Amino acid sequence: MGTVFIFVIFLLDNMKKWIKIERIPGVLASSYEKATQLAIDSYYRQVAEEVVSVFQKGRLLDLGTGPGKLPVEMVKCAPGIQIVGVDLSRHLIRMARIWASKAGLSKHIVLEVANAANLRFNYDSFDMVISTGMLHSLRNPTWVLKEIYRVLKKGGDAWIYDPAKIIAYIDKSLWRASLTRRERFFLWIFGLLGLRKPIAVYSRDQVIPFIEAAGFKLYTVHEGDGEIKIKMRK
Repeated sequence: MGTVFIFVIFLLDNMKKWIKIERIPGVLASSYEKATQLAIDSYYRQVAEEVVSVFQKGRLLDLGTGPGKLPVEMVKCAPGIQIVGVDLSRHLIRMARIWASKAGLSKHIVLEVANAANLRFNYDSFDMVISTGMLHSLRNPTWVLKEIYRVLKKGGDAWIYDPAKIIAYIDKSLWRASLTRRERFFLWIFGLLGLRKPIAVYSRDQVIPFIEAAGFKLYTVHEGDGEIKIKMRK
């Protein structure tokens, strides 16, 4: 019993560290990737079509790219886009590279492990920046928005969708059936330890101070159906 208790405490401490550094834990990466796979038609393709309706050519940064479903869909819709996708999870970036390679789009999509609050890119590096499902997990959203402002070119747009409502667009029974015993075990552990908490959605009044502190003066914020959409222009 003592050994089991120590093991549970060890898991709890480490999982809390993972969550504090704002990444999908490696042990949950494969189950998350399976959920995103089921949401390609119902979510990612729709977001991709909305983006390419205003942006067909140029350099785009995707923050919190996860397993890379959205970049692939965007390039399929608009081959003139060059995308850099970043994420804190090495497991998800590895999956994203495999996904881009299978789609034959590795030349159009560069994927790397990086912190959105401390990007390596120069000022004015991107024509557009997007992020889906990352804002709610950030310890300091203003830092990330300041980085977005810094790397975005003058006149460029930055779009943030949060949370990415993937789970609302998938067949949950089909997703659960696809999970391995290992994946189910770690999801159960997270639930047991209270680490699978409901996502807290920011309100319009909460995000406006972040936006303005980052330097953006032109922006719209839309709330609806448990999701917030922010569109900013530098």
